[in-house]
Amino acid sequence: MEYQNKIIDESVQGTALELSHELNAEAKKLYLESYGCQMNFSDSEVVASILERDGYQTTRNIDDADVILLNTCSIRENAEQRVRNRLTEFKIKKDRNPQLVVGILGCMAERLKKNLLDEEKLVDLIAGPDAYRDLPNLIEEVGSGQKAANVLLSRDETYADISPVRLDQKGISAFVTITRGCDNMCSFCVVPFTRGRERSRDPQTIVSECKHLFDSGYREVTLLGQNVDSYRWNITAKGEIKNPELPTTNFAQLMEMVALVSPELRVRFSTSHPKDMTDEVLTMMAKYPNICPYIHLPVQSGNSDVLYRMNRGYSREWYIDRIEAIKRIIPGCAISTDIITGFCGETDQEHKDTLSLMDIVQYDFAYMFKYSERPKTLAERRFKDDVSEEIKAQRLNEIIDKQLAHSLASNQRLLGTIQEVLIEGESKRSNSHLCGRTPSNVMVVFPKTDAKKGSYVQVKITECTSATLKGEIV
Repeated sequence: MEYQNKIIDESVQGTALELSHELNAEAKKLYLESYGCQMNFSDSEVVASILERDGYQTTRNIDDADVILLNTCSIRENAEQRVRNRLTEFKIKKDRNPQLVVGILGCMAERLKKNLLDEEKLVDLIAGPDAYRDLPNLIEEVGSGQKAANVLLSRDETYADISPVRLDQKGISAFVTITRGCDNMCSFCVVPFTRGRERSRDPQTIVSECKHLFDSGYREVTLLGQNVDSYRWNITAKGEIKNPELPTTNFAQLMEMVALVSPELRVRFSTSHPKDMTDEVLTMMAKYPNICPYIHLPVQSGNSDVLYRMNRGYSREWYIDRIEAIKRIIPGCAISTDIITGFCGETDQEHKDTLSLMDIVQYDFAYMFKYSERPKTLAERRFKDDVSEEIKAQRLNEIIDKQLAHSLASNQRLLGTIQEVLIEGESKRSNSHLCGRTPSNVMVVFPKTDAKKGSYVQVKITECTSATLKGEIV
């Protein structure tokens, strides 16, 4: 699992999720809040589907809720603290309404287990990422006056037979989970302990879900996994075929299957791991125009010794080789990354190696963090968190400043060009403007016309900032 798998903001962001169809006044009401990565948001749609079968409808109004569930993130200490603060608010609501059920899902539930039930007494139930099918039973247990918990991890659960309830039914983009769990034991990361061993989902169920999404009006899917490059169906980790009578599928082949759903369906994926990214994947991306030329390839550090301490499984040289392959096979491909600064024992020279690698790659975008020690990780057991907060902050500022310059230069290279944009809707800042993304994942804002949400338009780029392009439809 990458350090953040695209965390929605620098720390954590909660979003109340609502079904767009009209609420049934007689139905039980579910209020869902998701924090952290794209995988959590995707999981919340699975949870909504499971509970819809049990008679629940989701609501945005927390005061209407019979059940409140928080889908949580454990990547950073700050993320967990914000969830605790939110649970404290809910405890006040429960004091006023004892029938209200408050539960916590996901990575934080898996990591802290019954501490949240018995010691802090902030929740009525907890369910780990592999226990969502058990939620109706857990809620029933709470209704009978008990506390309820299921944090058992599974080697098989993929929720492949669950058709996720799309919490934004008028949306354009959707997440489609292709793997669960993680077999990479990066020394800084809790995910292998909170999400279990890696397993891949049946490719036919993935393709069917993508076809259904396209038929429902969605025009972009993001294939999700802690490490999408290690997707393998009917293949062992050693490359052996499990069942000779069944076909095998690797990630490159899966991407092709999804790309063939329709040339009008954009295909993205997240997140890749440098040690597993193959030229076959890159060649497949180059083959299909609707597989977006954008790769999120977390580096974490530009120094080989730090990467070794992180247990990343590759060196600086290996990473640069993968970058060179991307630029050779997919010219113009946008590349983003994750960077952790101030990891255990990081010296000033090791930090400078990260800065120099940023200059070599010229990332279009980056998620950048100070190292945050997590309990029970290999780094906590083996290394001392010995870089001061002051130095971490200083180094992070240097990394951010450099990335802002690279992002601005990347966008400036697009001035005067014409970009295909998938319209996502009105701009958040102005209802007189529309917005959408280029294939390389850059947001574009342009004056509103009669062009519709979900359609493709050609936009000439006239202005830019380090984060956004501006232009006009041509």
